[in-house]
Amino acid sequence: MATLRSDPAARLAGTLRVPSDKSITHRALMLGAISDRDVTITTPLDSADTAATAHVVAACGADVDGLLSGAVTVSGRGLRGLRPHPALDCVNAGTLMRLFSGILVGQEGPQVILDGDASLRQRPMARIARPLREMGAQIFTAPGGTPPLVIMGGARLTGMHHELTVASAQVKSAILLAGLYAEGETWVTEPTPSRDHTERMLEAAGVPLLRDPGTGAVGVRGPVEGLSLPDVVVPADFSSAAFHLVAGALRADPEVVLAGVNLNPARIGLVDVMRRMGADVSVDEALPVAGEPCGDLVVRRVEALRATDVAPEEVPGMIDELPLVGLLAAFASGVTTVRGAAELRVKESDRITTVVAALRGMGVDAEELDDGFSVRGTGRLPGGAMAAAGDHRLAMLGAVAGLVSEDGVVVEGFEACEVSYPRFARDLATLGGGRA
Repeated sequence: MATLRSDPAARLAGTLRVPSDKSITHRALMLGAISDRDVTITTPLDSADTAATAHVVAACGADVDGLLSGAVTVSGRGLRGLRPHPALDCVNAGTLMRLFSGILVGQEGPQVILDGDASLRQRPMARIARPLREMGAQIFTAPGGTPPLVIMGGARLTGMHHELTVASAQVKSAILLAGLYAEGETWVTEPTPSRDHTERMLEAAGVPLLRDPGTGAVGVRGPVEGLSLPDVVVPADFSSAAFHLVAGALRADPEVVLAGVNLNPARIGLVDVMRRMGADVSVDEALPVAGEPCGDLVVRRVEALRATDVAPEEVPGMIDELPLVGLLAAFASGVTTVRGAAELRVKESDRITTVVAALRGMGVDAEELDDGFSVRGTGRLPGGAMAAAGDHRLAMLGAVAGLVSEDGVVVEGFEACEVSYPRFARDLATLGGGRA
């Protein structure tokens, strides 16, 4: 287990291009595999999660040629042309397991088992298995609704209208992908909008989507004959940039610039919350990349922050960045609360329990709520020690917290960063936050 000590930094400054978008990389690899053409993906994210996706699509007959550190070409096998290996290892990639299930239920062939590591085996999969079974898919979970998943090919799928009780881009995506193979219309309605990366990429691949402006529902009419994904240039990942953004809000002098970031409106809820708390964040927009809006984020240090409440309807647009709200809240005057975030309990860790434990371990007055947490800000963060609990976002949270603390922070299990941002410590150092 790797241990990192993150010491206080007086100032951060510079321009940084964080790793590429994980969500876009996952989807480009998967849709590339079922495209009617070979697809070149430039600047994909090179991480443990995306490597798992590359290995899985290759194990289904869609060769992946090249390196994730530069560019790869996926040999498209067509919508129904995959020939899956009977055992597919998703490692720790929940996005891979959930989205690819929507593709596998439409393939011909024998039984396929989707499995993963001990962490992934604890994550809920009934949320995708249930709606896919309602469409006619033969998909089964382990007792308790967790992996491994067993999928039988060749099932006849029928489109239907799904009303989700919790907004989830992964569940929505799995259903829409299965809808490509189903007879009739497949619709998904969410209580609040979630990320729409899958919809944008399907439309870029020539799949017409159905939309109901009144309810916000999105759908697809199947069976689709085929799709043709154009080559993809992957923009920088907002969720990775968010850690430097928060560090900059507390220590930037004169400014930190995060270049070429994916600015999908469904992803950048943290920016709105930071501005509400008094942070100085500006956006310089550029031309769209891969069908996604992108641009530079510029953040400057402010002397005082104010508390805020994050409402349930804001949560889907910043689900991965909520731990950072807890860190900002420590420096804000008043009590900051996050509600409607029960989804955090089924991430790589129970992020409500682990975030509160981490904040307390660093001297922050934090309280766990059923569906979120609250933090009483004191304008300072003493420092201390915390455990990443196998969660990449907690590992990075601890590193940033150390920079803005009084006495530094020791992060146990820092190797969890490998999942999404292997060079995180090095990038943080280039801005002045410690040694590379």
